[in-house]
Amino acid sequence: MENNTKTTEATQDTNVNSEVTSEAKTIAIISYITLIGLIIAFVMNNDKKADFSTYHIKQALGIGLTGLALGVVGMIPILGWIASFLGTIALIYLWIMGLVNAVNAKKKPVPWLGKKYEEWFKNI
Repeated sequence: MENNTKTTEATQDTNVNSEVTSEAKTIAIISYITLIGLIIAFVMNNDKKADFSTYHIKQALGIGLTGLALGVVGMIPILGWIASFLGTIALIYLWIMGLVNAVNAKKKPVPWLGKKYEEWFKNI
């Protein structure tokens, strides 16, 4: 009975894509490794677009642009510094979650802003 339950739980995880190629997974992981990695992933994915890697490129782009916005906010004395510091901690969490999802071949949005990133970058 317990074995049957584990099988059911495993099949219920619909976010795991069994058709993800190792190349698409590699591109998705590279997209989370700094801005240069994002550019490299974008170029690598340009030849034959894989849905999985494109999804993670969009998520990584959103995280990068959010980091840029936090840098601008950080220029504001005192209140901006505090907001930028707290936002950076949240951004590190988003980055880790995105990277973990890419490594585990999950097409799952990062917490809080992932759905917005999907919406904002739907034309990429």
